[in-house]
Amino acid sequence: MNDIISPKEILSQIFFIRGKKVMLDIHLALLYQVETRVLNQAVQRNSTRFPDDFMFRLSKEEFEILKSQIVISSWGGSRKMPHAFTEQGVAMLSGILRSEKAVTVNIAIMRAFVQMRELIDENKDLKRKLDEMELKYDKQFKIVFDALKKLIFQDDKQRETIGYKK
Repeated sequence: MNDIISPKEILSQIFFIRGKKVMLDIHLALLYQVETRVLNQAVQRNSTRFPDDFMFRLSKEEFEILKSQIVISSWGGSRKMPHAFTEQGVAMLSGILRSEKAVTVNIAIMRAFVQMRELIDENKDLKRKLDEMELKYDKQFKIVFDALKKLIFQDDKQRETIGYKK
């Protein structure tokens, strides 16, 4: 792996689980260039640094859903469910993995989380603008639609006949 990690590569490894943006221990270990077991051992030795809102273990159901989303064909190695690290948990990893690589990777990951947050905020802004436009145009078109409905659903008696009269 090169020294420079693309934000796109990191963003593709951030998942939305239990309402949180997380990265899996499997992917983090690859980025840090350590074995998953080594990463998890370091986390276990420092378990007080990883409360539930920093890290949690996936349930079998969550992992099955995730496997189908990211198309993992088989799962070798450990039979334990992977750990999911929130942004705060990933930041905490830099404190327990004391290597130059860990620092570089953590900076890249934090930038990816920030980029993702900015994209989400931009989408919220866009949605708000679209909603405002929809309201504005709904009011304008309501007048037209009301007039059309009035014409369509008028009683025949109220309508003036057009054409030849007998």
